[in-house]
Amino acid sequence: MRHLIQASLIAATMLALPAAAWAQATSPVGTWKTIDDKTGKPKALVRITEEGGVLTGKIEKLYRAPSEEQNPLCGKCSDARKDQPIIGMTILSGLKKDGGDYTGGEILDPAAGKTYKSKATLADNGNKLEVRGYIGAPMFGRTQTWQREQ
Repeated sequence: MRHLIQASLIAATMLALPAAAWAQATSPVGTWKTIDDKTGKPKALVRITEEGGVLTGKIEKLYRAPSEEQNPLCGKCSDARKDQPIIGMTILSGLKKDGGDYTGGEILDPAAGKTYKSKATLADNGNKLEVRGYIGAPMFGRTQTWQREQ
């Protein structure tokens, strides 16, 4: 009897794993590596969470040269984040599912201290997230492609 229960638990676990992988691939929830537009090198790790259908992203790690400040402050921010550590800072907020996209959010560029409207779209079977920051309408902005961290 014990072997039957163990076999059932193993089978249930094996069936649940693909479902969990599929759920992750269909949602931006998780950890993402941001890539510098100019150098193509990793800039930061951002953890996206969801609460009540709203996505929020916080910086967990910065990829910086040894000669650079390892935990810089957001000196150019003009809101409550001014002079706060960038690591741990919420830079993405307010995104809600809208068809195949996530819209209605804001994104902060800590280097410039500027906040932009944002939208995001999953790509490459959920392995990439196209994050667009813009002023006014989405056509007036730029898109960064973030890579899912495994």
